[in-house]
Amino acid sequence: MRILMISDTYFPRISGVATSIRSFRQGLELLGHKVDLLIPDYGSCTAEERGIYRIPARSIPFFPEERLMQPRALLNIKSDLKARHYDLLHIQTPFVAHYLGNHLARSLKLPAISSYHTYFEAYLGHYYGKIPGPLRKAMARIPSRQQCAAVNGLIVPSQAMAEVLWNYGIRTATRVIPTGIRINHQTRNISDRQDFRRRYNLDQNCPVLLYAGRMAPEKNIGLILSMLKQLRQQFPDILLLLVGDGPARSHLENEVQSSQLTQNVRFLGYLDHVTELPQAYAAADLLVFASETETQGMVLLEALAAGLPIVAVPAMGAADVLRSGLGTRSAPAEANAFARTCAELLADENLRQQLSNEARKLAQNWSEIAMVAILAEFYRETISENRTTQKL
Repeated sequence: MRILMISDTYFPRISGVATSIRSFRQGLELLGHKVDLLIPDYGSCTAEERGIYRIPARSIPFFPEERLMQPRALLNIKSDLKARHYDLLHIQTPFVAHYLGNHLARSLKLPAISSYHTYFEAYLGHYYGKIPGPLRKAMARIPSRQQCAAVNGLIVPSQAMAEVLWNYGIRTATRVIPTGIRINHQTRNISDRQDFRRRYNLDQNCPVLLYAGRMAPEKNIGLILSMLKQLRQQFPDILLLLVGDGPARSHLENEVQSSQLTQNVRFLGYLDHVTELPQAYAAADLLVFASETETQGMVLLEALAAGLPIVAVPAMGAADVLRSGLGTRSAPAEANAFARTCAELLADENLRQQLSNEARKLAQNWSEIAMVAILAEFYRETISENRTTQKL
């Protein structure tokens, strides 16, 4: 198959959506399919991957990390795209990419599939809390219904996200296909643990919690800090590593200062995903995750593959990972209860080792190979159904 993907975001903009696109794209090409990608041009000089078209884009006020593709620039290459004879168009994001993607699908006579990565209704509550609840719901649900009705199929990363869309009244053919992980790329061993702790001047024996991901209001990192204050009473030398960056970082830094947690929290910024982040998994004793809006949570799967036990709030996509209880523990979105769950594991090295072994086995359920195969089959079904419909 020859697939055309379009997205409003991709590397060097680091995000779960970018990671998902790269994972599926590379996996599909390993199976022999051809996948081209239309994305914004971020204006940075990066070594480009084959098959990527960077479209001239403009910056967005108040959102310096984001770019909006210029429609005219994309439409100027439409004839080049037509000559490549694609079988299907996959829309990855709901902004400019959605409307340009649908236009291209009609022009090129292609079936279109859309991925619904983000729980927008919950995000609006975090960023625009002053807007009345009924209006926030309408702002998320009406465009979602319109966009989902405009495509031939939907992909969601978790069962919880599928149920949200079904409750919106959306009846477009939907498949739950989480982003897979490359199991062989995840390692967690004593050498990596020691090296990472030495490099960042961490005590080799202190208990270490790890959060990895974007620092934003919807990630609920404030709960983790509140929980840490409770844990510090039992483990005075405990350390929380915050890996990542985002709009909430300065607020979190101020909260750490005001809560007198500066000796117990380290902000490490972004770490290289291939080299340093696996070492961070090795250096930690637990991954802690409190988001209640995550549609999947790639960091949870990466932690599992690395054998790092997880304590997380069982909401949305995280619930799929936590459901079996293997390698993980569920905790309420309440600081004291979350702290008690972490304390139980930190106090029992044998239990942590058991969870570590379980985690590696559980991670096999989300292997990249398995998820890509499911996606490819959905592509084939959609292409076949579209051809049948056109003949009628």
